[in-house]
Amino acid sequence: MTGSARTERRGRAAEAAALAFLLLKGYLPVARRFRSAAGEIDLVVRRGRLVAYVEVKARRAAESAAEAVGPAQRRRIARAAEDFLKRRPDLARLDQRFDVVLVVPWRPPRHLADAWRG
Repeated sequence: MTGSARTERRGRAAEAAALAFLLLKGYLPVARRFRSAAGEIDLVVRRGRLVAYVEVKARRAAESAAEAVGPAQRRRIARAAEDFLKRRPDLARLDQRFDVVLVVPWRPPRHLADAWRG
């Protein structure tokens, strides 16, 4: 298996773990791996009047998830969120937030709610 295939498999497993964790916290999935010309959003979830755009980061060791998402990536995710809302205008009046979920082997996922402002 190539390195990129391993990375892809690890990313999908991390996203599945993050989604399962968020489901336990009462979030419902709206979209997975949303892609637009602006960028990609790993997960879009909803809880009540809140829509969260979630970046999932798989890491081998515990480190700050907020630091794992740099300014350029934040801008791409924010632009992709704008594109998402154009396709789902029914969600535009809800509160919007950007979250990060850090997935580390042998530990529960770590959810950083409102990790940055769009």
